[in-house]
Amino acid sequence: MSTRIETLNPETTTGKSKELFNAVQNKLGFIPNLIKVFGNSPATLQTYLSLGELTASGEFTNKYREQLALAIAESNACNYCLSAHTAIGKMNGLTDEQTQQSRQGFANEEKAQAGLQFAKLVTENRGQVSTEAINDVKTAGFNDGEILEIVLNVVSNTLTNYVNHIAETEVDFPSVEAGKFAITQ
Repeated sequence: MSTRIETLNPETTTGKSKELFNAVQNKLGFIPNLIKVFGNSPATLQTYLSLGELTASGEFTNKYREQLALAIAESNACNYCLSAHTAIGKMNGLTDEQTQQSRQGFANEEKAQAGLQFAKLVTENRGQVSTEAINDVKTAGFNDGEILEIVLNVVSNTLTNYVNHIAETEVDFPSVEAGKFAITQ
């Protein structure tokens, strides 16, 4: 399932990883391959799951967090996350058009688009953004707390993007490829 880092078998996994796998199974009804890779390090898996809970407790809707995840995954060229967040985004109300737009940093409303563009800038420039970029996102209606929440989403999603790159995690969602703006089965 992963050619470079083991994809654990939930049936034979023990200890803290097994506990976390069970929690994911109970929540999602299955254990995605990314989780099976993360299970090699219970601390990393716990961090990933905790980051997910923290981002979910913020100000942004599930739908907008999925839009951010798509923009970040496209910037990081992570096919696994593009595939996963396309499917999850659909479950959270994103249309195919909104999914494609989000990947490119576009949205139907100005504030949402400014946040997506900012997330892409933060991702592509590893946090080194200009005062003008910060002023632009503030002018669009984001406050300081929301700007930091965008950064939290960048950090959380970049963790998964990088792990997938390193592990070459096998995609277990309908396949989506970076730079290609059509879903393939």
